[in-house]
Amino acid sequence: MIAAPEIPTDFTLLQESETHFSSDTDFEDIEGKNQKQGKGKTCKKGKKGPAEKGKSGNGGGKPGGPNRMNGHHQQNGVENMMLFEVVKMGKSAMQSVVDDWIESYKHDRDIALLDLINFFIQCSGCKGVVTAEMFRHMQNSEIIRKMTEEFDEDSGDYPLTMAGPQWKKFKSSFCEFIGVLVRQCQYSIIYDEYMMDTVISLLTGLSDSQVRAFRHTSTLAAMKLMTALVNVALNLSINMDNTQRQYEAERNKIIGKRANDRLELLLQKRKELQENQDEIENMMNAIFKGVFVHRYRDAIAEIRAICIEEIGIWMKMYSDAFLNDSYLKYVGWTMHDKQGEVRLKCLTALQGLYYNKELNSKLELFTSRFKDRIVSMTLDKEYDVAVQAIKLLTLVLQSSEEVLTAEDCENVYHLVYSAHRPVAVAAGEFLYKKLFSRRDAEDDGILKRRGRQSPNANLVKTLVFFFLESELHEHAAYLVDSMWDCATDLLKDWECMSSLLLEEPLNGEEPLTDRQESALIEIMLCTIRQAAECHPPVGRGTGKRVLTAKEKKTQLDDRTKITELFAVALPQLLAKYSVDAEKVTNLLQLPQYFDLEIYTTGRLEKHLDALLRQIRDIVEKHTDIDVLEACSKTYHALCNEEFTIFNRVDIARSQLIDELADKFNRLLEDFLQEGEEPDEDDAYQVLSTLKRITAFHNAHDLSRWDLFGCNYKLLKTGIENGDMPEQIVIHALQCTHYVILWQLAKVTESSSTKEDLLRLKKQMRVFCQICQHYLTNVNTAVKEQAFTILCDVLMIFSHQIMTGGRDMLEPLVYTPDSSLQSELLSFILDHVFIDQDDDNNSADGQQDDEASKIEALHKRRNLLAAFCKLIVYTVVEMNTAADIFKQYMKYYNDYGDIIKETMSKTRQIDKIQCAKTLILSLQQLFNEMIQENGYNFDRSSPTFSGIKELARRFALTFGLDQLKTREAIAMLHKDGIEFAFKEPNPQGESHPPLNLAFLDILSEFSSKLLRQDKRTVYVYLEKFMTFQMSLRREDVWLPLMSYRNSLLAGGDDDTMSVISGISSRGSTVRNKKTKPATGKRKVPEAEESSSSESVWLNREQSMHTPVMMQTPQLTSTILREPKRLRPDENYMGVYPLQPEHHQPTLDYNTQVTWMLAQRQQEEAARQQQERAMNYVKLRSNLQHTIRRGTSLMEDDEEPIVEDVMMSSEGRIEDLNEGMDFDTMDIDLPPSKNRRERTELKPDFFDPASIMDESF
Repeated sequence: MIAAPEIPTDFTLLQESETHFSSDTDFEDIEGKNQKQGKGKTCKKGKKGPAEKGKSGNGGGKPGGPNRMNGHHQQNGVENMMLFEVVKMGKSAMQSVVDDWIESYKHDRDIALLDLINFFIQCSGCKGVVTAEMFRHMQNSEIIRKMTEEFDEDSGDYPLTMAGPQWKKFKSSFCEFIGVLVRQCQYSIIYDEYMMDTVISLLTGLSDSQVRAFRHTSTLAAMKLMTALVNVALNLSINMDNTQRQYEAERNKIIGKRANDRLELLLQKRKELQENQDEIENMMNAIFKGVFVHRYRDAIAEIRAICIEEIGIWMKMYSDAFLNDSYLKYVGWTMHDKQGEVRLKCLTALQGLYYNKELNSKLELFTSRFKDRIVSMTLDKEYDVAVQAIKLLTLVLQSSEEVLTAEDCENVYHLVYSAHRPVAVAAGEFLYKKLFSRRDAEDDGILKRRGRQSPNANLVKTLVFFFLESELHEHAAYLVDSMWDCATDLLKDWECMSSLLLEEPLNGEEPLTDRQESALIEIMLCTIRQAAECHPPVGRGTGKRVLTAKEKKTQLDDRTKITELFAVALPQLLAKYSVDAEKVTNLLQLPQYFDLEIYTTGRLEKHLDALLRQIRDIVEKHTDIDVLEACSKTYHALCNEEFTIFNRVDIARSQLIDELADKFNRLLEDFLQEGEEPDEDDAYQVLSTLKRITAFHNAHDLSRWDLFGCNYKLLKTGIENGDMPEQIVIHALQCTHYVILWQLAKVTESSSTKEDLLRLKKQMRVFCQICQHYLTNVNTAVKEQAFTILCDVLMIFSHQIMTGGRDMLEPLVYTPDSSLQSELLSFILDHVFIDQDDDNNSADGQQDDEASKIEALHKRRNLLAAFCKLIVYTVVEMNTAADIFKQYMKYYNDYGDIIKETMSKTRQIDKIQCAKTLILSLQQLFNEMIQENGYNFDRSSPTFSGIKELARRFALTFGLDQLKTREAIAMLHKDGIEFAFKEPNPQGESHPPLNLAFLDILSEFSSKLLRQDKRTVYVYLEKFMTFQMSLRREDVWLPLMSYRNSLLAGGDDDTMSVISGISSRGSTVRNKKTKPATGKRKVPEAEESSSSESVWLNREQSMHTPVMMQTPQLTSTILREPKRLRPDENYMGVYPLQPEHHQPTLDYNTQVTWMLAQRQQEEAARQQQERAMNYVKLRSNLQHTIRRGTSLMEDDEEPIVEDVMMSSEGRIEDLNEGMDFDTMDIDLPPSKNRRERTELKPDFFDPASIMDESF
């Protein structure tokens, strides 16, 4: 382990020292004394006694001495904050401010030092002032304690952390002041053994303070003071070297020419410089051991970052003294810091060292010790840290290639594919320096060679090899973008790339393999796209930025270069690779980036004709969809009416489409007329021609070829016979879809006649019927294609088509009927909400199986999203979403985000209808459970508990603002109550309704009701209840009892579900401390209650139950006092069962009725109480189990707002015990020279720091 250097840890303030100015000072020696006392002695931190302070300077402010500074009068030595105000404004010249202070120091150094001390106190944000009396009679520790007592505790802010324009430049001005102060005093004052000793002693004491503001400000001041002293020490070292050389030169002269007086003068000067350097070293030792050694491990990240930043400056500035392992170890240890900003300072400090190759020899041991840590930091969670780690490794690589192993380099190589562009660019630069920047001596002679013989040829091959070895063949664009900034010349050498593809290899040169040629073509395409579009690939940038004038000129020049080169080379490349689908697909994308005007200005029409011939041949040779779509896009790019080549290209395109359309009609006629089963060869011909036409119809308007009729006959025949090949049907549906869309575009853009609209309407309706028929096809791929197209057509031709002033398209609006909606929903339920195992699995191994599952999941997500879009835009009825919503819990991992977004959008459209849809989905699940288990199901079963949990999830989606969802929640309860009492029990009124258990589910929404609305809903519930129901206490009536009590509960229960029990997330304190939010404004309860009751009672006037009497009001203290109980006690509040000896106060119209009813239940009361308690306990345990098992979806829940400051004083006292704020929690290697220090007390002025995760 590296040991710290043996440096004296203490310094002494020499007593009764007098101000000394050396002969080379810029200031006058006022006292007339040029003798220095105590030179070379070891300084010791301490405070001068009062008598000693009074003897300094001009007698401690004698009457004749000046008492003014910068023209401002100072009374009794109290700081007038002039220094602080000047630094705070940051506008004045700092040197003049320092010069004024030095003049004041010359006249009376005690008063000047008092000004400086108060300056540091004021910069810490302290309102206290150090008086002259305190300065004379109190020690530093006493002064700091006094200032701590006067600190403003109302705010944790201080100048270094304050925001706002006036504090924006405070830190830089503060640091500048300290630097200028030392620079202006470097020739005399700092050696007077008074000023610097006092300042260092003060800053060291403040850096040990429990107050964060003192600690932060003093550490910054001490580190900047140290930096300034390092600069002074460096100048002294240079002066000593110069003096030594002059002395040696003079002494080596012959005796006759030697000047003895000059030798004595140089010797005296060298002695003075040596003494000055010794004093500077003592000061630096005091700061380093008194401040840095302890504050680089401070609990506050900003303080640690300051220390590391400054030690990096010291090592770079004065490498002879500081660049050794004794100081480097602090940077190495701190690279493990938990805070990103501290790790970042470590890396930037090291970059400044590794950049200077002369220092490499001093960094060898450090590099070997901490290299692995630097490599691991390239994967840092903070992207800024990762970028700087890669840049540091690049500098290490430049200094010595042997340091980094192949494994180290590979860890950086793969980062060129990172989605974060700065990381990828830094990794690209590292890759370029490692593999591409070396150049052999013989290459210098062939720099002017071009093409295959250029120096870049081998580099391009190396790039191809690297791309293939990385095995990320779909990410060439990311590799190119990563190297674009550092290897532009290489990546833009398209002439070399095309030569490698077209020309034969030279003698002894190994040709490229087929795989390497494919990779080179892909890389070449990506470089051309990057040059033409001037923006990174998808995922690497936030959007297209505005190009500068220089970038626009470069873009135009590159496009011209691309067009001139590939207008000639592209036909040759297509001819060479015409049968290779992958290569041709990439090559055909090049014309999209051409400057088409050059075909005319450069007289390249013959090369255009050659290109068109090659494209035509490729269309005839290939049936691959990607190749055909590439050909179609190429024709689309070339058919630009703005250029003169349009007619030439348009003729070639029309000829090709004519031939394809004629061939298709001829083949289709023969194909459909055969009485026997279609021949495979004929089917292949029809399919290949149909693929070509469909690919071209995607990008080109082929309306004049009237392709609707032939496709309609083909699809209709398939419906009638049922034996049409799958791929033919799929492409025929797609082609017909394109026909409809192109006709709609034509009708929309131009003035269309009524006949055109009617014809399009008829074709669209017929096509929708055909797609609806194919939804029941036996082939899954056909059904998926029909479903996707149907969703698109219904979306396009919905009422949205008239937006934007297109009312003339109203005849085209098409609303699907109920049968079509039902079939679309059935398709979703049958093909989307299925298990993974039900899907087709690949037999090519586990990896292919996983890939196929992921692809199938993406396909199903797209199908669900297409249908949900119809719901959101009200193309289909909103209640169809009930079948979607009920799958929310079961398929949360696969489709949870889509279903949740659909809920949100439908609620924005119609809150009430959305609520009715949610309750409908719960009713459907309830009915399914009844059909499976019967009416005597177990309410503790997983199925029923799952429905309750889904209801809880639905309730959470309504948010915290109960006023916004008031009507929707009320309507939800209304529908739920009606459903619960919808089916009466055939056995009579003494038995519960068949759906009564649904109230147990409905109670999950009771917490979303306003207090007054609970009473309204309760009144509505009473309409469905008979007198006998209110008296029942059997298990089967528990849902009714629990729901009634959830409505009778007070406002304290509004924030949680009554049935769900006590929240497992610790909301007990919250419910004690806070009241539920009911909105921004408080509505009088009577008014809201009356309005709500009038709505409900008016709607249901015909549903009064004459036999229903007023429900007895329970007077149990459990319901009266809103305090939290244990779970068992809480459930007793939900199901209040009264023993014989505790009868509640009853409020019935006749006492006789109550007496008769009570007698009937006295015998069964005890038994029912015991059974109810067992049931409640069982359900409580099950509820907690369900919630623990669904933690994956907790992001849907409402935020739990707790009063985090409820017991701040107690928490702080508890946290203070055993908490060390002087050190980080990291286990750093001990230093044998580190002296033991007392623990820092916690920072009471910054509560956030107490909770901070420190080392």
